[in-house]
Amino acid sequence: MVVHRLGFDVTRDSFKHGFVHQMAQHGVDTVLDVGANTGQFGTMLRQSGFTGRIHSVEPLQDAFTALAAAASADAAWTAQRAAVSAEPGSLTMNVSRNGVSSSVLPMLERHAAAAPSAEYVAQETVPATTVDEIVADRALAPESAVLKIDVQGFEQQVLDGAAATLSRFRGVRTEMSLVPLYDGQALMPEIVELLARHGFELWSIEPGFMEPQTRRLLQLDGIFFRS
Repeated sequence: MVVHRLGFDVTRDSFKHGFVHQMAQHGVDTVLDVGANTGQFGTMLRQSGFTGRIHSVEPLQDAFTALAAAASADAAWTAQRAAVSAEPGSLTMNVSRNGVSSSVLPMLERHAAAAPSAEYVAQETVPATTVDEIVADRALAPESAVLKIDVQGFEQQVLDGAAATLSRFRGVRTEMSLVPLYDGQALMPEIVELLARHGFELWSIEPGFMEPQTRRLLQLDGIFFRS
């Protein structure tokens, strides 16, 4: 989720009294923010009263520069430049004109037609890491953490890179697509099934990207906690 994303706004009150309240109920004191863009999610957490640790990860250089600036005055908020994938190394990112639809995966025509500003305008080679590596390198405690994923169709690969730690996370918040928007992406049923195998239940959803012409919902955020 990116706040004020294409076609939908998540209000501060709904975020605070929904998601942040749920995290408090589950004893969450850490958020691993994968696909942080310029820091919108971390900022929303702070504005909603979350005082715990945030570790934000963003691959694209321009977005990361803004993210690092947003986190710089907050001792409990750290930033790392990397893509998060199934294995470490490097990846080529497709950079979107709107700044929030960038992805490793090729964009499908349905997405481009629904959001012309999402067109790819450049590519950038970026370092890649995994959730498992981040947990180890940053000494995170998954048992009291939420894994947040906003990676434009690359959710399956992020989860595959959490093979050793996913079942230890307290919760997961991930963007999911209802129809194919990126070539090769997993859709919502597959992501829900994968998380269920790791002991997570779907607690709530927040609508996201809608098709302007039809008003059909194309993407949403699913919020999962351990059963």
